Amino acid sequence: MTETHPARLSPGDTAPAFTLTNQQGEEVSLADYAGQRVIVYFYPAASTPGCTKQACDFRDNIAAFASEGFAVLGVSPDGQKKLANFAEKEQLTFPLLSDADHAVSEQYGAWGEKKNYGRVYEGLIRSTIVVDASGTVELAQYNVKATGHVAKLRRDLGLSSD
Repeated sequence: MTETHPARLSPGDTAPAFTLTNQQGEEVSLADYAGQRVIVYFYPAASTPGCTKQACDFRDNIAAFASEGFAVLGVSPDGQKKLANFAEKEQLTFPLLSDADHAVSEQYGAWGEKKNYGRVYEGLIRSTIVVDASGTVELAQYNVKATGHVAKLRRDLGLSSD
């Protein structure tokens, strides 16, 4: 594998624009959230243990994020039907976006080489990008842990803990 990947985003970069399909089959664009801060988190696969834990942490903190002016968008390579099942089963109340061709994940630096049990492959790198109200990257975190990430993100953003 000699593919090149875009560099990871850094604070101050312009967040790449995107439009993806959500779990209901509706198009959602980053531009829909202009003037609002947005947490865009990338996760490898719906309904897997780590991704379920992380999604439920976001679900359980969604009101607190909203009260601080944040929207949350989850992005994975899963198809719309799998995302719909995941959202229904876990009662997720925020958009889950299908990036089946991983073009958006690549633009955000969240797709690349991974290693698992000695095997090297291309895949989604669990990442969180916070975009400010003007569309600029405020925070970029890569290789985040599924468990405890939302609490760490709240701390990193200086949000009050309930």
